[in-house]
Amino acid sequence: MNKKTGFIWLLWTIGLFSFAQAPGNKAIYIIMDGIPTDIIHKASTPNLDRIEKEGVFLNSYVGGERGGYSETPTISANGYATLVTGTWAHKNNIWDNSLNDPNYNYPTLFRLYKDAYPDGKMGIFSTWLDNRTKLLGEGLPATGGIKFDYHFDGLEIDTENYPHDKKSYYIKRIDAEVAMATAKTIYKNGPDLSWVYLQYTDDAGHHYGNSPELYNSITFQDALVGLIYDAVKQREEEFGENWLFVVVTDHGRTPITARHHGGQSDNERHTWMIMNKKDINQYALNYRTAAIDLLPTICGFLDVKIPAETQYELDGISVLKEIDAFDLKGHLSGGKILELNWNAINKEKDMEAEVLVSFTNNIKVGGKDTYQKIGKVNIKEEKAAIPIKFPKNSDFVKVVLKTPNHTLNYWIYK
Repeated sequence: MNKKTGFIWLLWTIGLFSFAQAPGNKAIYIIMDGIPTDIIHKASTPNLDRIEKEGVFLNSYVGGERGGYSETPTISANGYATLVTGTWAHKNNIWDNSLNDPNYNYPTLFRLYKDAYPDGKMGIFSTWLDNRTKLLGEGLPATGGIKFDYHFDGLEIDTENYPHDKKSYYIKRIDAEVAMATAKTIYKNGPDLSWVYLQYTDDAGHHYGNSPELYNSITFQDALVGLIYDAVKQREEEFGENWLFVVVTDHGRTPITARHHGGQSDNERHTWMIMNKKDINQYALNYRTAAIDLLPTICGFLDVKIPAETQYELDGISVLKEIDAFDLKGHLSGGKILELNWNAINKEKDMEAEVLVSFTNNIKVGGKDTYQKIGKVNIKEEKAAIPIKFPKNSDFVKVVLKTPNHTLNYWIYK
């Protein structure tokens, strides 16, 4: 029995033989918690390797602008929020794992998808119940009562069947259950957009540090990723579906020991993204991407139209669609001149962009901000100096660089 036949037989024996074909693109992303870039390359990961062979491995980062207004702790929940909202912590308001007060006015990937495609099917499969109930806010008025069509989570609170132990082996067991449930649901139902969260690698890092035990935990999770990827590949073959399959980590770990995280060292900030598509853009090909890029990448792949008020707040850009510029920054000179700089993708081609500004942050409380155009720039010049006049009651401005293909934003304080 070959690998493919064996996988089909396994699912057949557990009763998964009835399918409903769903046309169009589909996407799934998996978070393997707490694996730094240097360590992922030391572990045996045959399944990640085959995904990379079919697609690409991208060096990425978390943590926002180090020392700047968007600096974000390199903690797990912060990482999930960054990935699923396309914003840093100063917007999504996730500062630690408590998830006490997410700002749902910055919509998640799933809410954007459901708003665009009310009949689309969504799934979440997680070793942490709070991802669905708190971070994504299922059923809450503030999230529009968003509901998932498929979910498998909450086993960590079932202490009778998963008694907690000091080395977190119960988390390892739960990860396996989550992966198997994901593979079954993907193969049988093929939800259009899904998130899978696997936790044990982070626990292994905390317990053992940079060690064979940590490498073995990565190899274990790699096998779980492979099970899910097999289900996706089978659906592509049987139904002609086109899937975007992304595996990411949420943060790195402290240098040398790898026991902790939360700070702003390179080891804690440097992460990675593996996807099954080779047709990445010049930004992703030549520069370090960011965790905030996941949302616009998946939205672009699924053809999700993002409202302008949300687009202007996104801190990330797609790694698949055409990109004109990245890394917008700026400062106020003499209180009257807005000095901006950015990196252009095509440094030879004349291409015009608009500079928009808003002196309010109403979106934070569920309102809308009014933007005004204050100038046009040539993208290839990578800098601009534009006169600006602040209203008497404002010491803050949000700047948007609106290029032909996307937007960038930056905040400046007077």
